Amino acid sequence: MQGSLEYTVFPILLLISFSLSTVSGLSLLNPKVPLKYVRLHIGVIALSPIIALFALFFSHNKELLMGPLSFNTLSWLVVFFVQIIGLIVQRYAVYYLLGDTKYRNYFLLLTLLTVSGSVAWLSNDGRMLLVSWGLVLVVLFNLIRLNSDWEVARKAAQLSGKVFALSWLFLFVTILWLSITTGNWQLSTVLSENNLIQLALWEKTGIGLLLIGSVIIPAAQWPFHNWLLSTVVTPTPVSAVMHAGIVNAGGIILTNFAPLFKGTAAPFILLIIASISVLIGTGIMLVQVDYKRQLVGSTIAQMGFMLIQCALGAYVAAITHAVLHGMFKSTLFLRSGTIIHHEHPHIERNTNSHRYMAILGMALGILIGVGYWKFASWQGYHLISAIIIGWSFKVAWNQLLLVKGRFGSLIGVLMVVFAGVFFMITHKLFGSLLAESVHMVNQPTNAAIIYMVILLLFAGVMGIWLTYRQSSKLYTIIYLWLVRLGEPNYNSIESHPYYLTRLLSKGGPMKWKQH
Repeated sequence: MQGSLEYTVFPILLLISFSLSTVSGLSLLNPKVPLKYVRLHIGVIALSPIIALFALFFSHNKELLMGPLSFNTLSWLVVFFVQIIGLIVQRYAVYYLLGDTKYRNYFLLLTLLTVSGSVAWLSNDGRMLLVSWGLVLVVLFNLIRLNSDWEVARKAAQLSGKVFALSWLFLFVTILWLSITTGNWQLSTVLSENNLIQLALWEKTGIGLLLIGSVIIPAAQWPFHNWLLSTVVTPTPVSAVMHAGIVNAGGIILTNFAPLFKGTAAPFILLIIASISVLIGTGIMLVQVDYKRQLVGSTIAQMGFMLIQCALGAYVAAITHAVLHGMFKSTLFLRSGTIIHHEHPHIERNTNSHRYMAILGMALGILIGVGYWKFASWQGYHLISAIIIGWSFKVAWNQLLLVKGRFGSLIGVLMVVFAGVFFMITHKLFGSLLAESVHMVNQPTNAAIIYMVILLLFAGVMGIWLTYRQSSKLYTIIYLWLVRLGEPNYNSIESHPYYLTRLLSKGGPMKWKQH
């Protein structure tokens, strides 16, 4: 529907801010522009998240179509999310990257990445979505290979470029197929019920599988997870900005294309791929000693869980997960240089007291899970959520209550309670905020629910068994397999940073001082 005059102002201001941000980033390439201009550039890019935030709260439950762009609560939320992470990352990079020979280029590419990403999530035209999302992937590829003097970075970029091209090709075929069949490029029209009835079931399934192929690649899902592991060689700001609607783009895309999956087998295929990725990512996170690879393993698992939510039709939960996880994980990457692992005293776990407390924690976890499921009206998706919540409480109980002493137990209880309250408030807030924008909720099939329950129970039992059987042959096999799986491509590994020697011989690292 047409928005009011006041509502129309926000999109215009946002597009102006995008233009100013792009021009500001381009100006940094001019060597005559002093480096101190970077601080002014940070002020320019700060306009976009401010405008998006005001629009999000003052234009609630309103939708405006402006040419090929669509402005609604969901798109405003995603734009704010992308822009605020971009702002934080660039502000962090002002000093972190100072001295890098490509210092100026980073700010231009980071700006183009967030601007093109925001336009992609505002797009209501399939052609604009293809162009803007393609630009996101091209800019990310160039960010990964920006340090081209390092062979490892070039190899990582080559691997990423290949899988990015495949992802974009899948999306291209998806949108082209839909537009040819429906005779329209406007996504809101193409995905309407009247147009989707023109598609046979096999066509909807085929298009859905292509779309799934396009989203599991940037989400680093199995078997395409290796590209993200290889990118740990990039500077920390690049790793952080990937969470600004790039690795978590799958939740946004699948939410926008949700009507396409109704009645097809595609969500179940996604469920299988994502659940495998959750197990692999969690395993990589647990066995890796390199902190950035631990974060990558966690990202693989968390993106898998987000896609599971999409496969089960819980799109509001998936968007909530994408936004909160993006904020949290980008923060962890930015502070990765401050992490120091300390040796902790060994704590004896084979006491009767430990066993009794562990049994109590398991019982409380079961009660909390059952209570949540009953409170949530016994719906299928909430059964899975109940199992996850109950199991999470059990893990929190073990980690926060058993290993920290009496004072730590009190702190642990408070943390668990706080996390539970925060979880409920946040999900309720996002649910009310996105109620009008996220219309489609596909109820999970009984097969999907049974599959997830069996998977969760199997993973839980295996986790407990392996924890207490660390000397077994099976534990050793799984551990070594996960270590190998968590290593990047062999070509993306270098035993010594020889490129630094070459740069020093050329006087490369000091070139920035000329400007």
